[in-house]
Amino acid sequence: MSLTMIILMLIGGWLAVAAAMLWGVLRITRRHYQAPVQPAPPANAEKPARHHATAH
Repeated sequence: MSLTMIILMLIGGWLAVAAAMLWGVLRITRRHYQAPVQPAPPANAEKPARHHATAH
C-alpha cells in the first residue's frame, strides 16, 4: 500500500469518525431539547394572606 493511500485512508477515517460524533451530538440535543413552557396564570388568582416577618 502506498503512502498516499495510507494518508487518504487516515483522513477519510478521521472524517467518518468526526461526522458520526457530530451526528450523535446533534441527535441527542434535538431529542432532549424541550421548549420552555410558561404556565398560564389561573383565572381567579387570589393573593396569599400576608404574615408578619416575626410570625411563626
